[in-house]
Amino acid sequence: MENNYLLGIDVGTSAVKTVLFDESGTVKASAALAYPLYQPQNGWAEQRPEDWRDAVFVTIREVVEHSGLNPYEIKGIGISGQMHGLVMLDEKGEVIRPSIIWCDQRTAEEVEDMLKLMPREKWIAITANPPLTGWTAAKILWVRKHEPENYARCRHILLPKDYIRYVLTGVFATEVSDASGMQLLDVPARNWSEEVLQALDIDRRLLGDVYESCEVTGTLTRKAAERTGLTAETKVVGGAGDNAAAAVGTGVVRDGTAFTTIGTSGVVFAHSSKVAIDPEGRVHTCCCAVPGAWHVMGVTQGAGLSLKWFKDQFCQDYSARAEKEGKDVYDWINRDVKEAPAGSDRLIYLPYLMGERTPHLDPDCRGVFFGLSAIHQRKHLLRAVMEGVAYSLCDCNEILQEMGIKVDGMMACGGGGKSPVWRQMLADLYRCPVKTVRQEEGPALGAAILAGVGCGIYPDVETACDRLMEEEDSLGPVTENVLVYERYHRLYQKLYRSLQEDFKELGRL
Repeated sequence: MENNYLLGIDVGTSAVKTVLFDESGTVKASAALAYPLYQPQNGWAEQRPEDWRDAVFVTIREVVEHSGLNPYEIKGIGISGQMHGLVMLDEKGEVIRPSIIWCDQRTAEEVEDMLKLMPREKWIAITANPPLTGWTAAKILWVRKHEPENYARCRHILLPKDYIRYVLTGVFATEVSDASGMQLLDVPARNWSEEVLQALDIDRRLLGDVYESCEVTGTLTRKAAERTGLTAETKVVGGAGDNAAAAVGTGVVRDGTAFTTIGTSGVVFAHSSKVAIDPEGRVHTCCCAVPGAWHVMGVTQGAGLSLKWFKDQFCQDYSARAEKEGKDVYDWINRDVKEAPAGSDRLIYLPYLMGERTPHLDPDCRGVFFGLSAIHQRKHLLRAVMEGVAYSLCDCNEILQEMGIKVDGMMACGGGGKSPVWRQMLADLYRCPVKTVRQEEGPALGAAILAGVGCGIYPDVETACDRLMEEEDSLGPVTENVLVYERYHRLYQKLYRSLQEDFKELGRL
C-alpha cells in the first residue's frame, strides 16, 4: 500500500515552522527557523520576505532529509501564515521593500481616506469589516502616498504565505480566508470586489487569482524542488490564514465550535455556516477554510506578545535558570503566577502594546498597569499580564454571543494555550470548559489537512477532522474565580473608556 505524507508550513511572525505528517495526522518530522521583526518607528512593524523564503527552504529540506522518506511519498503542501502583511514584487518577481506586517499601525490617515471614499457601512457590507489600520488595503495606500517610486515599480501584491506560494510554484495566487483580511475581497461572494478596487484605484492585475483553501494552486517549480529535496509533482493547495488553518487543525469546522489561540496576538474564532457580520465592526468576519463557510473572530493585538515582552525585559533570571536546567522559561513563569491570587491583588493590565483591534479598533491605545502598590511582586505583574490578555479575549467572546453565535465548546491552542494557568483563566471568564486536542501543531496541521483534501487523500475538511482530532484535556470554571473575574473584567472595560482620550493625547506628544 502506498504511503501518503503531507507538509504543513506555518509562516509565523517569529518563525517558520514546517511539519511533515502522515495521513493519520502523526508528526513524522518538524523543523523551525526564527527571523527578526523590525520596528523603524513607534507603532511600525516590518519583516523581510526573503527571511521567510530562506527559512521555508531550510526547514523543508531539513524535514525531508530527517524523515528519510522517498520524496515521491510527500504528496502535497499546505501553507498557513500571518495575515494582512503587504508583499510587493516588481516585474521580475523581486521584493521591492520590506513587508509591512499585520501589527503595524502607521495607516490611521489612510483609513480616514478610505472612509471618505465609501461610508463605513458600505465597507462592512462588502468586506464584512470596517477599514482597519492593520489590514492590507490601507498599507497599499500608505506606500502609494509615501513611497510613490516603490508603488510605481509594483507588479504583484501578495500576502506573506502567498509570497511563499510564488517562491515554491511560480504562481501568483491567494485563497479566500487570507484574502478576506486584505479589505479588497467581497467576503459574502468570496471574490475580489470590483467596487472596492475601483474606489481605491487599485489595478486588479496586481492581485492573484482567488481559490478555496483546499484547491490545488500549482506544483513545485524545478528550482524549488531542487532546493527542498521534493519532486516537481508535489502539489501546493490554497492553504489558509493562520487562524483559519488553526481552526482546521483543532477541528473547529462546524457550527457550535470555536477556539481561542494565544500566539503573538490572541484570537477568539467561531465557525459559521452563514455570513454573520457585526454592524459595529468590532469583530472580523472572513471566509473560512471550509468551502462555502465563514468564521467570525475577535483579535487581541498584544496577547502572547505581552507576556514575551515582560519576560524579555524583567525575567532574565528565569531565562538563565531555565536554560541551565534545560526547562522552558514559561514553566517557571506559570509556577510563580499560580502563587498569586485571581485578580493579582487588585492589579490590572491593559494589553495594548501595539494598539488594539477588538473591540476598540484603536491604534493609539497603549499598555497600562493599573493599581500598582508596594505589596506587588513580580508574580503579581506576571499574573496581571496573563489576566489582562484573558479579559481582552473575553471581550471578543461576549461580542460573538451578542451576535447570536452559540458556542458549545471552546478549544485552546497556540503557545499560550499550552499553559493550564492561562486556560483556567479563560474557563473562568468564558464560564465554560476550555479544551485542548492531542495534536499540537495547529496551523501547520490545518494546512496539511487542506493539502490532503486537495490531493484526494481525504474527501473533505470535516471528514478529515473527524478522523484525526482527539481531545486531550478539559478545564472547567472555578466558581470563586468566576465571581472575582466578573468584577475585575468590568473594571478592566471601564479603564479603556476612561483613558481613551488620554491615549490620543499621548500619541500627539
